[in-house]
Amino acid sequence: MARDVMGRLNWNAGGGPAPAEPYDPPLRAPAELAGVIPTDFRTPYDVRDLLARIVDGASFEAFKSRYGPATVCVQTSIMGQPCGVIGNNGPIAPAGATKAAQFIQLCDKSDLPIIFLHNTTGYMVGTESEQAGMIKHGSKMVQAVSNVSVPKIALYVGATFGAGNYGMCGMAYEPDFLFAWPNAKANVMGGEQAAKTMRQVAEIGAERKGVPVDEAALDARTATIEAHFAREEDIFYGSGRLLDHGIIDPRDTHRVLGIVLQNCHEARARELNPNSFGIARL
Repeated sequence: MARDVMGRLNWNAGGGPAPAEPYDPPLRAPAELAGVIPTDFRTPYDVRDLLARIVDGASFEAFKSRYGPATVCVQTSIMGQPCGVIGNNGPIAPAGATKAAQFIQLCDKSDLPIIFLHNTTGYMVGTESEQAGMIKHGSKMVQAVSNVSVPKIALYVGATFGAGNYGMCGMAYEPDFLFAWPNAKANVMGGEQAAKTMRQVAEIGAERKGVPVDEAALDARTATIEAHFAREEDIFYGSGRLLDHGIIDPRDTHRVLGIVLQNCHEARARELNPNSFGIARL
């Protein structure tokens, strides 16, 4: 009965899903994701190992692969649907931010949906990167993410901390869909970085005042801060507060991304037919 009712709605007359295109399965088995990708974001890996298991065949073409190599930008397809993908092989450096900003603009002009694979502790910090224009180049990437008009799909596959979450289209930048893997960690700052920063502030303050540092008290506060951040950066903590659209099994990533790409295409193609009648009880 449900199929009969839905079949008479003439739903696709207003703009149906994208035509199905033939496509090859991922080059590597998606089931391998459960064992190939590290669960600890501190363990480095090449995001291309992930791409080989979530995109069609070997169809991804890298954009400026030798420039800002820690930020990986590729044009590819998932379930026959063309898209751009941005992934992380570490913190986002000035060159990587510039590359990503240009890639986002090109995807926008080519009408390519963009998928953001989060695994970064944020933008590169330190004197060298700041003198290289980290703030200027990072802002280019952030404004590109904010202004792009094509569908945006985010997936937390590892760490997503601080401004890196914004630059990679976190929830604050209104992605069409945002999913996470169970191992993901999301927070305004990593717990270790926060505890280390607060310890340094306390040590510098004590030195300026000429008073001895209470190491025991600092150790206790460091442990408290790390425990607090560890609790809140757990992806189940954030997901329970609706900071994503759900946690998925990594092995389902190819299928999930393919389905949401279809949904995004249909949402933009569909012609809405709002109710033209007055309010009345019928």
